[in-house]
Amino acid sequence: MNVLRRIVIAVVSLVLLLGVVFGGAWALASENIGKRPSVAAVQDSPQWRDGRFLNKLARVDGPMSETLRQWFFGGGSDFASPSGAVPVQGRVRSDYDTPPASGLRVTWLGHSTTLIEIGGRRVLTDPMFSERASPFSFAGPKRFYAPPLAIAALPQIDAVVISHDHYDHLDMASVRALAARGTRFIVGLGVGARVRGWGVPSAQVTELDWWQSTTVGTLQITATPSRHFSGRWVHDANGTLWAGWALASPEHRVYYSGDTALLDDMLDIGSRLGPFDLAMIEIGEYDALWSDVHLGPEQAVRASRLVAARTMLPVHWATFDLALHGWTEPIERTLVAAATEGVKVATPPPGGMFEPTVTLPRSRWWPDVPWKGVQDAPAYSTGVAALLQRTRPTVP
Repeated sequence: MNVLRRIVIAVVSLVLLLGVVFGGAWALASENIGKRPSVAAVQDSPQWRDGRFLNKLARVDGPMSETLRQWFFGGGSDFASPSGAVPVQGRVRSDYDTPPASGLRVTWLGHSTTLIEIGGRRVLTDPMFSERASPFSFAGPKRFYAPPLAIAALPQIDAVVISHDHYDHLDMASVRALAARGTRFIVGLGVGARVRGWGVPSAQVTELDWWQSTTVGTLQITATPSRHFSGRWVHDANGTLWAGWALASPEHRVYYSGDTALLDDMLDIGSRLGPFDLAMIEIGEYDALWSDVHLGPEQAVRASRLVAARTMLPVHWATFDLALHGWTEPIERTLVAAATEGVKVATPPPGGMFEPTVTLPRSRWWPDVPWKGVQDAPAYSTGVAALLQRTRPTVP
């Protein structure tokens, strides 16, 4: 009887322990998912129809069954992430003590996170400083390298712009850390409910619809149309708005695409808000099965021309494994397309800082980084890398 009782107690204890562990994990994930906006807060938008936000152009995804088959049973690249160290240029707060001589400077901090110094202001795009782009701290896409600049080491930030609420763009821990510093958040309609639910005071949050603007000093920030989708869980798809952003000071203009597919509004963005000294455009995490929500390299280059950008900075690549292509494929294809279309491309490593109107970083820093699945890194570096150099055009 004592043995049976001990077994029962052990089983019950294990069940309770698992309940606490997984219950706690779900509670944290639920908090990370965030609050949904009320319908009343968003329903007056021209983009809101039939109980959700919709793209102006149709969005057609491939069958979910095929996507899942490729993710779990092959079909993707064997080289989706690096197996060696990515050459990161570390940054410290003192790097920002001296303002840019030209009045415009950009630091690429990986993925879609950039620090833009423009018109005497500092703007952070889609701050993602966490280890994983996921509602869970123990699972989900993990970044290839630590952020080049720790969030605690950031200089004073005047504003944060958020393109949409996916986990690789809207990060709860980063939002909370910046909110504690009194940072202002400029977001698309409905995203304000997310950040306010994480403790950001309403006075620090500005929500905008497409083509609406706000100011930070003399800097004008405008939400621009994009073609994507939103949601942080299965129950809240397209409940918040996705957007790009145009930043305009008296001397300079910068465009950030956010996540988007090609759309005709890009011509209007260029004519109404451009020309731009720099367009920061997503080039990675694409697939034929979801071609209506991401640009891909060739269309990213075309988008740069449509918005009337003098220079393009590729973003949304080389930080997370979120698609089925090789991790360096986006930049290689981008450079080929840019050479064909006559588009100038900046290629800084993560942490790279530059002034677009003065000089452009054009190094090929990625070929010598070993890929997963490539055991003989020196052979790759001296063999395949040399072949790539011969068969691909140089950066324009």
